[in-house]
Amino acid sequence: MTDPLAPVLAALGRSGRPSSDFDLNPETILPEGRKLRQAGVLVAFDSSGPEPVLYLTQRSSNLRNHPGQIAFPGGKVDPGDGDPIHAALREAHEEIGLDRANVEVLGTFEPHETVTAFQVTPVLARIKSPFTPVPEPGEVAEVFTVPLSHISDPANFRVESRQWRGTRRRYFVVPYGPYYIWGATARILRSLADRMAP
Repeated sequence: MTDPLAPVLAALGRSGRPSSDFDLNPETILPEGRKLRQAGVLVAFDSSGPEPVLYLTQRSSNLRNHPGQIAFPGGKVDPGDGDPIHAALREAHEEIGLDRANVEVLGTFEPHETVTAFQVTPVLARIKSPFTPVPEPGEVAEVFTVPLSHISDPANFRVESRQWRGTRRRYFVVPYGPYYIWGATARILRSLADRMAP
């Protein structure tokens, strides 16, 4: 029987390269000696149903950073974490109630640099058995799933732009139903789609 996440495992076996929020804006000049804070996000798939799905969150509109945006569970590496994998697992437990014992880490992608000076490591994982998400009050407004088939198809991605700090900034989007998935989340998913392509 074929593993439903075989395309994801194949993507992890292919070489990739670091990505950033500046990929589509080559004219951006980044300051030398900039210090990036380490972070980890959990790209967690549930393959127990008829089709694998990816878990995403909508951040609370009350948050100071990225209010209302679609994001992976995750956050910055705290002193007790040790590495981005542990940070992603800890944050997923805090944000959506996903027990780390219910997670099989499959591997990581190259880090993604954000405009907010984070170096984010995507941690790809399988949720071992179905669970009921419990959004963390005050931080997560909603937890939802997106079919793997949607975010693995490059045709579902497009490039949009907006004014940001006096310049026109371009970025990927991959909308799904009422959810506007953009920015770093969409860029990481685009890296996955590119590496899953045969």
